[in-house]
Amino acid sequence: MDKTTILIADDHPVFRDGMRKLFEEQPDLEVIGQAGDGEQAVRLALELKPDLVLMDIIMPKLNGIEATKQIKAALPGTAILLLSGYSYESYILSALRAGAAGFLSKGARSSELLEAVRAVKKGEPVLDQSLAYRILTRLVSSNSPTAKPALEELHERELEVLKKAAKGMTNKAIGEELFISERTVQTHLANIFRKLNVGSRTEAVLRALKEGWLSPDDLP
Repeated sequence: MDKTTILIADDHPVFRDGMRKLFEEQPDLEVIGQAGDGEQAVRLALELKPDLVLMDIIMPKLNGIEATKQIKAALPGTAILLLSGYSYESYILSALRAGAAGFLSKGARSSELLEAVRAVKKGEPVLDQSLAYRILTRLVSSNSPTAKPALEELHERELEVLKKAAKGMTNKAIGEELFISERTVQTHLANIFRKLNVGSRTEAVLRALKEGWLSPDDLP
């Protein structure tokens, strides 16, 4: 079994150690590095090329949002799941716009964290449900009907795939519902990301919501 390699970035050693122990108990996960600040997180990510970076937003030297931007610019295939003890919408939106695949509260249960890590590795969006409604309300309320350039380039099938992705469906489930292969779904998502200039499902859905092409009714 190929293990998902993980880099943990947090300035609290006790938290990092707890995460490491949790992941080491899982047969499909492997911690390959730990960072205590944002600059070290970027340096180790470029050196180790993990499948996933689990990163705190507030860290010394370089915050998690800026670190995410730098890592995604150099390693677009590396997924980043951001954690924080704070639930400000501005933090979360900035994190997702930086290219993070998801955001989870540090108060999440161990089972929720493991589920989120595995979902992000599959390319699925992760957003703490207690925060989702507040964020969507903010996005929809700030929507401008005149700013829809990128999404107009999407083909009908790509928009169908995006709507299914917005509901949190896996690539396999989307393919089964639309009668196309999982690889074709991946191709459609890659085209969507390119056209919208985003790096993840979550960011694509947020962009579509902001532009008015998706509504809260399209979400789970």
